[in-house]
Amino acid sequence: MSKYDITTSCILIVNEITQTANELVKTLPLHSTRIIRNEQSLSDEFLIAQSNATIKEAYIATNSTKHILLCGATFRKEAQNALLKVLEEPPLNIVFIIITTSKSSLLPTIISRLPLKYLKTKLPTPVCELDILALDLKQGYAFLKENQKISKQEAKEFIEALMIQINTKKIRLSKKELESFSTSIKLLELNSRPINVLTTILLTLIHSKNRVSHRL
Repeated sequence: MSKYDITTSCILIVNEITQTANELVKTLPLHSTRIIRNEQSLSDEFLIAQSNATIKEAYIATNSTKHILLCGATFRKEAQNALLKVLEEPPLNIVFIIITTSKSSLLPTIISRLPLKYLKTKLPTPVCELDILALDLKQGYAFLKENQKISKQEAKEFIEALMIQINTKKIRLSKKELESFSTSIKLLELNSRPINVLTTILLTLIHSKNRVSHRL
């Protein structure tokens, strides 16, 4: 039995929203499955516009079961409140599936209306091959050349490993440089080319290292 054996509306708490949505869609009838997500925001925040789109889609009559996937790393309070009635009294043949990474992103009133499936698994701590303290343009170029075809998931793990190394080695970065890490993860979620995202983050680290060196 698939872990996505879904027959009624529910909430899925997962590690990776896009991956889960893609896997889930493969198990459902393509013609009667809709994904609703904020494609305009790097924060992947489910807004009132997405709630309105969900309600509109739900009230389009269908003779067969229609699955509507509501995807978001976070859900605005007003967006959730707008969904309460349609979640409590869904139109005929409509199944809602909320996909997010944390139970805390949802209001208790939403959680109380739908069964929750916790599908998160503990991931191994990623390890970074590069030594940030010794990183220069030559090493960065060599790494990028070797990893031209790196996958989105591998790129995310690499960035997470860089962040762990920054913490363990107590490397000081500016606020803007730190924000570039969260931006990189969001760009990967939005399917930006992994190699382009990694190029930006490595150049940021090299620039930071040079900036600190010039001060010494």
